[in-house]
Amino acid sequence: MPPESARSGAGLALRVNGEALRCRAATLHELLAARGLDPSCGAFACAVNGGFVPRAQWAAQQLADGDCIDIVAPVVGG
Repeated sequence: MPPESARSGAGLALRVNGEALRCRAATLHELLAARGLDPSCGAFACAVNGGFVPRAQWAAQQLADGDCIDIVAPVVGG
């Protein structure tokens, strides 16, 4: 289920892993939590507009209308 703000049409227009959505999250940390991801989990990395964002900066990383966020998880195996 999309975040409440996506249903109401309010918030920032973002692109997350290629998917367009609207969300009221002000920071990368808030966006991850709104998407049901545990920001304290070490199982993924994030980039905003093509630039890697260190985990320690997720709470401070402000989001802006039109930002493209990539959330990636490592793949093990060969």
